[in-house]
Amino acid sequence: MRVVNTIVDSLDLSSLYGRYKEGGCPAYHPRMMLKVMIYSYSQKVYSSRMIAKALRENVNFMWIAGGNQPDFRTVNRFRLHMKDIIEDVFFEVVKLLIEKNYIKLQNYFLDGTKIEANANKYSFVWNRSVCNYDRKLDEKIRNHLREIDRIVAEENQIYLEEDLEEKGEHTRITAEQVAAVVESIDKKLEQEPGNKQLKKKSKEFKKDILPRKQKYEKSLKTFRGRNSYSKTDQDATFMRMKEDAMLNGQLKPGYNIQIGTENRYIVGFTIHPNPTDTKTMIPHLRHLEEKLGCLPENVIADAGYGSEENYEYLEEKNVGCYVKYNKFHWEKKKKNRENPYLAENLPYLPESDSFVCRNGKRLVHVGNRKYVTEAGYETRRDYYRCEDCSGCQYTSECKHTEKNRTIRVSHRLNELKRKANENLCSEKGLVLRSQRVVEVEQVFGRIKGCWSFRRFHLRGTDKVKIEWGLLAIAIISQNGAGGVIFPRHFW
Repeated sequence: MRVVNTIVDSLDLSSLYGRYKEGGCPAYHPRMMLKVMIYSYSQKVYSSRMIAKALRENVNFMWIAGGNQPDFRTVNRFRLHMKDIIEDVFFEVVKLLIEKNYIKLQNYFLDGTKIEANANKYSFVWNRSVCNYDRKLDEKIRNHLREIDRIVAEENQIYLEEDLEEKGEHTRITAEQVAAVVESIDKKLEQEPGNKQLKKKSKEFKKDILPRKQKYEKSLKTFRGRNSYSKTDQDATFMRMKEDAMLNGQLKPGYNIQIGTENRYIVGFTIHPNPTDTKTMIPHLRHLEEKLGCLPENVIADAGYGSEENYEYLEEKNVGCYVKYNKFHWEKKKKNRENPYLAENLPYLPESDSFVCRNGKRLVHVGNRKYVTEAGYETRRDYYRCEDCSGCQYTSECKHTEKNRTIRVSHRLNELKRKANENLCSEKGLVLRSQRVVEVEQVFGRIKGCWSFRRFHLRGTDKVKIEWGLLAIAIISQNGAGGVIFPRHFW
C-alpha cells in the first residue's frame, strides 16, 4: 500500500493530467484514482463495484484514497479513461526503476502466456468456413445471373457476364458488384413491371444474397490474417488454453500476452492476437525500443521464438542472442547426433556446393526457392539431390521413396543456429537458461496462480491493454513491498 503510494507520487503524470478538461464540476484527483486502481489489482480486486465497496469498508483502501469514496461508475470511467496513456504510465514506472538502478537492461527474459478473453467460448467464426460459404455464394450468384440472362434474353447488359469472362470463374464477387446487379434488375423491372420471374430474383438478391455477401465481407476484414475471431470480442482469437499440468484444454477466445522481465520486474509488455510466439518477438522489441529508446544487451527466450527472421533481427540490432531453436535439445541426443542419414549430419563441401552421403555419393545443388514472411522478410531454401541412388546398400535406411534422395537446406539459418548454439552452451548461456524459468514463469505464476487472473474483464485490445498495464504496475509494487524498491526510510 505504501509502496504504491510512493511509486505513484514519484511519477510524471502529465499525460494523464492532459486527459482532463478545465471547467465543470471538480473531478477526483487522477493521481489518487491511479493509486486506487493499482492497489486494487494488487489485492485481486478487479470489479469496479468491488473496488467501490472496498473504498467504503476496507481501511487500507480508505487510506490509499485519502478518504474519498468514488462510486463504481467513476472507477470504471477512470479505468477506461486510461486507454491511450496506460503504457506511458507503465513506462514511467520502468524508467523510475532504471533510475534507481534496479533495472539495467542487461538480460531481457522474454516469454508469453495466453489469457482468456471476456467472450463466449462458443461464439467462434472460422476463416476457412467463411471462405467456403463465400465461394458457394459466388457459385449461386453466377447460376442466378445465367438464369436471369435466359429470362430477359439480353446478355452482357445487366449481370456481370463481361467481368466474369475477363476475371475468370474463380474470381470472388464483391458486395458492390452484387449491389450493382440489384440496381440493374430494378431498372429492368421498371420497364417490365409484370415480369414475375424477375421480381422473384430481385427479392432473393435483396433479402438473402446481398446481406450474406456483406456479412462475409465484413468477416473477412475482421480476420486481419487470423484464422478465427469471437463474435462477442472481435479482437480475440481462438487459442488452445492449458487447463492443467497435463496440457488438457480446449479452444477458447483469448490474447497472447508477451512480457519481458529483468530481476522479476516486468520491463515491457505487448498484446497479440496470434497464438504462436514466433511472430511476436520483433513487434515486441520494436515497441520496447520505441518506448525506452534502446534495446537490452541480451535477449533470452525459449524455442518458440527460434526463427531465421528473429535471429537476423537480433544480429542486425547487435543484441546478444540466447534464443533456442526447435531442435536445440533434440540434436543433443546421442542417437540423433550420430545418425549419418540426417541432413544435419551430412558433410558439406563449400567449394563444390554439395553434400556427401554415407555411401560417398554427392548430393548436388539442383535449385532454390524464395519465401517471404508476413513481415516481409525474404529467406531462401536450397535443394540438393543425389546423383544416383541405385544399387546403394543404405537405400532402405536413407530414404523412403524410389526417387533419388533430395534434401532442403537453409545455409543462413544453419549459420545463425550455430551462433545461437554457441551462446546457449557457453558458461553465461547455461546460467541465463536456468535463470529464465525463474524470471518469467514466476511472474506468470503470481498473476495466474496467486492472483487468480486467468480471464480479462474488459473487451477489445485497447481495454485489455489497460487491465494488463495495471497488473504489470501492481506486480512491480508487490516486488517493492518491504523496501525492495524503496527503502523504508524513503517512505
